[in-house]
Amino acid sequence: MSKKIWISLAAGAFVLLGAGSGLAAWHFMGPPAGEPAAPVVDKREYRYVSLDKVIVMLRAREGGPLSNYMAVDLVFKTPVKAEVVTKQQLPKLRSVAVASLSELTLERASMLSIAELTDFLQQAYGESFERESRESPFTEVMVGRLVIE
Repeated sequence: MSKKIWISLAAGAFVLLGAGSGLAAWHFMGPPAGEPAAPVVDKREYRYVSLDKVIVMLRAREGGPLSNYMAVDLVFKTPVKAEVVTKQQLPKLRSVAVASLSELTLERASMLSIAELTDFLQQAYGESFERESRESPFTEVMVGRLVIE
């Protein structure tokens, strides 16, 4: 073979080797910071456990009467394997909800969106399980119904 062919083959092999190395590095390091990562798909099966009629009296302004209340139905998204544990924990889950929601005033409760209320409850449950050094039996708390009067 001629010298030009050998040089062409060597250059081609060098380019392929460099491209392969770069692709391998990108694969193991992930996409650059500016590009979003591919979403992770959760393939676990879930059940939904409901906790109905959590009713709390809302605090009034300083010295005002406790004449307003909040009624909430909660739904807990739980993995199938933890469904029984979640159902067994419903009295504790009710207690945590009542304790955290009873701190709200009528004005604050009225201004909370469903997403904000959900975040508020998720944080209360997280803190409660963290104090007990236990893992939460559910992955998400959702609001099924909300009434404020």
